[in-house]
Amino acid sequence: MHLVQILVPLFDNEGRHFPPEPYRQLRSELAGRFGGLTAFTSAPAEGLWTEGGETTHDEIVIFEVMVKELDRPFWSAYRAELEKRFRQDVIVIRAQAIEQL
Repeated sequence: MHLVQILVPLFDNEGRHFPPEPYRQLRSELAGRFGGLTAFTSAPAEGLWTEGGETTHDEIVIFEVMVKELDRPFWSAYRAELEKRFRQDVIVIRAQAIEQL
């Protein structure tokens, strides 16, 4: 079993807040394909990273699903779609093996 997390920005690269629709669509797609999801949307997480001596700040929400098998080609294609949808150079989708207790 794997836990797949999708880190999605709240703001585009020009600092404009995304409207609710892309998040509703993401929720609907994940719930439809995987039968459920968890969305951490009420208290945005903060991301910081330094590149070229400049620190960048981002606020994100996290969507996660549990999957029995990790379908890497699906997740790679879905990441590319989300990068277009949210106008991002990179959307982080990460997976970790989990044991359900």
